[in-house]
Amino acid sequence: MRTIFMLVAVAAFAAASAAAAACGGGTSDDGRVDDGRLRVVTTVSPITSIVENIGGTRIRLRGIVPEGVNSHTFEPAPSTASTLANAGLIVINGLSLEEPTLEMAESNKRTDTVILLLGDRAITPEEWKFDFSFPEANGNPNPHLWPNPLLGLTYAELVHEQLVALDPGNAAYYDTNLQAFTARIQDLDGRMKEATATVPEANRKLLTYHDSWAYWAPRYGFSVIGAVQPSDFSQPSVSDVVGLIDQIRDEQVPAVFGSEVFPSDVLETIADEAGAAFIDDLSDDDLPGSPRDAGHTYLGLLARNMQIMLPALGGSAAAFEGFDTSVVFSGESGAAYPQ
Repeated sequence: MRTIFMLVAVAAFAAASAAAAACGGGTSDDGRVDDGRLRVVTTVSPITSIVENIGGTRIRLRGIVPEGVNSHTFEPAPSTASTLANAGLIVINGLSLEEPTLEMAESNKRTDTVILLLGDRAITPEEWKFDFSFPEANGNPNPHLWPNPLLGLTYAELVHEQLVALDPGNAAYYDTNLQAFTARIQDLDGRMKEATATVPEANRKLLTYHDSWAYWAPRYGFSVIGAVQPSDFSQPSVSDVVGLIDQIRDEQVPAVFGSEVFPSDVLETIADEAGAAFIDDLSDDDLPGSPRDAGHTYLGLLARNMQIMLPALGGSAAAFEGFDTSVVFSGESGAAYPQ
């Protein structure tokens, strides 16, 4: 039965690929749509939004990892292969975050299509962070660079470099967008410094369900003291839970934070037992609102997380009032965020 199933699946995929090749989906064989725009494929939504800010209206952009799913375990559908095969540029976080998608991309992309691994190029192995969710013994560092806005800017610079190389005719447009995005990130970083300074020093401790803050915390004077989810994405053991409860009590942590992706029942129990507030609104990569909302952006994600986190730890998020979370360009981008 397994052999028959595999043959059927292969046949179905071959038929889908042939249909895509025959129809072209409005895409030429050089990774561009009929109007000449470069077709760019991305993975998680924060990366899609960063690419959207730089590419703006001059690219055709499609994200493939739906919001609200576990990007570490996401398996792309077979039909995604044709999307990757038609791309002129594929942008992936890397650092072992999206291995099934990377494998599919490498197997199906055009020969000259670039796969841009942002995390692998943004930091060196000496800068990798290992922690409870990503222990050094497993060999894979924490891949969540984008909560740190300066690393998000590095991502944007890498995207800009690649877009200019592949589409030099629009270099000036990409330059303008990068300049605007840089100014916005510098503004956001300044507001983060101002707002995080309002949190009492004793409260600058983060305990989350899944550790997404390893690269953010050192810049703003915070410590990540633990994460509930084990590195294999299973439920924590009883001894893990007891240890975390004791740690929260000992360090007098005022609040612990869940995630929109990972189940938080265990974390809520830990918070109740330890006498801490439980906040389950933080987001790793699920952008605020709905696609086409002004705040459904990478900038909106970072600002919204601060507005949730800092008051729960005894600080103020007033510094983010008036911050512009919209994309930095004008016009309809044509970006597709999967739901």
